[in-house]
Amino acid sequence: MEVYFLILLISIMVFALTSGYPVAFALPGSAIATIGIAAFCGWVFEGNVDAYFVLGGPNQWLSAGVTNYRSLYWEVERDTLIAIPLFIFMGIMLQRSRIAEDLLVAMAQLFGPIPGGLGISVVFVGALLAATTGIVGATVIAMGLISLPAMLRNNYSKSLACGTICASGTLGQIIPPSIVLIILADQLSSAADQAATMRKAEYKDATGEFSMPGDFDVVSASAGDMFMGAFIPGMILVGIYMLYILVSALIKPETAPPVPFEGKYDHRFIAQILLALVPPLALIFIVLGSIILGVATVNQAGAIGAVGAMLMGSYRLMDGKPRAYYPAALSIGSVIVIIILLNFFDLNIKDINSTRDAIGVGIALIAVAVLIFAIAWATLRSYRIENTLHGVMMDTAKTTSMVFIILLGAAMLTTAFRGFGGEELVKDHLTALPGGFWTQFIVVMAVIFFLGFFLDFLEIAVVVVPIVAPILLADPSANVTAVWFGVMVGLNIQTSFLTPPFGFALFYLRGVAPKEVKTTHIYKGAVAFIILQLTGLAVAGVFPSLINYLPNKTYLVSETAPPPSNPRLQECLEDDLFAEYDRREQELRQSIDRMQTANMSFLPDEYRERLNESYQLAGDTFGLVEAVRVAERKFDEYTPGYRPLHVQVRGVQKAVRKLADDIDELNQQRQRIAFSDNVDQSRIDKILERITQLKREQKELEAGIPDTWEPARAEFLTLAKAEKMARLKYRQNADDSYAIVGTVQKMISQSDALTALQQKIDPLIEQVRQLPADDGLDVLKAYENDLDRLTETHRISSKLSRAKRALRGNTPDKEEAVANIMAAAEILQFEIEWRQRAGQFATELQTYDQTIANTLGMRMQQRLTRDQAESIASCLAVHKDVSLHF
Repeated sequence: MEVYFLILLISIMVFALTSGYPVAFALPGSAIATIGIAAFCGWVFEGNVDAYFVLGGPNQWLSAGVTNYRSLYWEVERDTLIAIPLFIFMGIMLQRSRIAEDLLVAMAQLFGPIPGGLGISVVFVGALLAATTGIVGATVIAMGLISLPAMLRNNYSKSLACGTICASGTLGQIIPPSIVLIILADQLSSAADQAATMRKAEYKDATGEFSMPGDFDVVSASAGDMFMGAFIPGMILVGIYMLYILVSALIKPETAPPVPFEGKYDHRFIAQILLALVPPLALIFIVLGSIILGVATVNQAGAIGAVGAMLMGSYRLMDGKPRAYYPAALSIGSVIVIIILLNFFDLNIKDINSTRDAIGVGIALIAVAVLIFAIAWATLRSYRIENTLHGVMMDTAKTTSMVFIILLGAAMLTTAFRGFGGEELVKDHLTALPGGFWTQFIVVMAVIFFLGFFLDFLEIAVVVVPIVAPILLADPSANVTAVWFGVMVGLNIQTSFLTPPFGFALFYLRGVAPKEVKTTHIYKGAVAFIILQLTGLAVAGVFPSLINYLPNKTYLVSETAPPPSNPRLQECLEDDLFAEYDRREQELRQSIDRMQTANMSFLPDEYRERLNESYQLAGDTFGLVEAVRVAERKFDEYTPGYRPLHVQVRGVQKAVRKLADDIDELNQQRQRIAFSDNVDQSRIDKILERITQLKREQKELEAGIPDTWEPARAEFLTLAKAEKMARLKYRQNADDSYAIVGTVQKMISQSDALTALQQKIDPLIEQVRQLPADDGLDVLKAYENDLDRLTETHRISSKLSRAKRALRGNTPDKEEAVANIMAAAEILQFEIEWRQRAGQFATELQTYDQTIANTLGMRMQQRLTRDQAESIASCLAVHKDVSLHF
């Protein structure tokens, strides 16, 4: 019965959307209507409002709606959506200030003389506007008003000209910063959590283990990750568009002839080009660069972009009048001063320790005041000139409100869809498709592409993605990242602006195109670029590194990068290190041999023995690396033959579990009927008959499991465990071989600090003797705290702890405390002496450390090197099948 209400839900939604009802109200309205009808029918026919719901009922749906509303507006942790109004403001401000017009004119003059130059200039400007405004309608209209007449006047093919303008305008949907990417990141964050839960449940069902290794977890995506992931595919699309126009112009010169520039290529021309090009490029660099470099979050970058757009708009609105560039110049100068001050002064206002610090903070405050004044000046100017700021704020508020209401409505619709069992229905149909993940993925992408003919990108992103994303992300056979899936969906959604009959870019251009351009010209031109977009989509799908590499690298080189010991990095790190061992084995062995013959007679026995042991362990590393490779090779040789059996048996077991779930559901129905007021025995008998049939099917399926399964699985687990243990043994050996090297270096370097503490021993003894026991204990604790900040001082601390115990209690013994302090002083003297004798050895140990730090000792370092980060980012960018472990 639930299926009928699911069909009703979809029917109401489709009817509301196709009849022109606003999307923001069609989505929640269809959910509310269907939930109400289902609850009413359940109350009338079953006496239970929850009767026709698979999950919960109207009360649970209402509770989920309240939760979604709260999470959308009040949860501090869910701050991704804050960036939406900031980037919308940035785009509308730049559009209102006519930056696009300047760019189009300048680029047309620059590229016009080459074949297809006008079309290439339109693509180039479309890419720049995509990275600054990201607003499709404004970009298409601006280029349609300025470039289309010029292209037609110079005998460009009408279809090529229209297709170029429409496709270039849609680049704002995939080139960051993009509202689509932010919304997809928000949807995928929750989808990744659901997928992780589903994958853990699958791991438990398959293996019986409650804890799944972190290496197999689903990789989520933030807005910053989505921006970085979409950057390279966006540039590839730009390149494909330009290449298509150039090739078209070379093969058929009449479709895109060159347009000679009638002016002179002088300093004025160069100044005009730079003035049109540099400010947008600078804004792109500041916004995206701050995210890539880890200087700012996406929200902070959005705020920077909004302020930068207002500064750019303020001088453009003045249109060459005196003092037009003053606010921008003041703000740039202030920022430069602040950057210089940050490099030469500590600007922490709470930690001013000298006159120099005070001067630095004072200058910084002046620079900040000037920056605020410049921004306020630009704001006032934007408000006064043509009431631009008021219009921008109104459009921003309208667009943002629409986005948020659609998000809330989509959450309500999705919850209703799940309540009627829609998600399970989709999951069952997708997973039943032959061909595994890739068939499922292609079907989903085809559905999204088809929906693009009728729906806007926003409806697809907030309705379809939450339903299908958890299913696809949870599949361990492909093990795709949320970033890759999100960018692929974004590339696909981009085509919704071009696909007839409802492509919005087509409508925008139709509204401003001259009468000589027919709708068929626009549609014909769009088809070629739709094919190009699908080509770009295929390239990104075949080469996932194009999407995954940049987010991985940005993360690994950022200030918040994980340490090399992070479990998720280990296999990729070891691939890089093992290659380094092969290249530098002789150098490393020679360094180890030199240290084994170094003079360590002055060292305490404990540290001499530990260092000798570490040298031995370092020499053993190469054998352990070979052991890892042998175990890995055996595992890799076994898995191709084992995989078909694994897929077959896991498929059977999954079907058996599905039948078990069906049996449980039938038993629940039987119990509900048995305990109802009107017991229908015939229905109970039918249910029991169905249960018997399903149990028979279960046994038939289980009987089909080959006898070779259990020994084959046992062999797989043995080989997997052997490889895991070989890697763990290598890692432990590498850590143990390096740890004491760093420890001894720290100990030697702290000789002066120990000497300074030694000078405080005599005053400490006097204070313990003369002060009351409690006060003496406090003084002793303070001294011990200073000592504990140094490395390997536990032997001294042990004596001081005994001294503290002597001062505690009802009968403190000061003499015993003093005796223990003096014993600590003797140990301290010994520690200082051997450290001071370590001059030559310290140099040798430092040289040894520099040789092995980024190989044997890499796991003990704080950060990866840049080369290692790039290598590991490339390794992690490839999707790895982990399904055999499930």
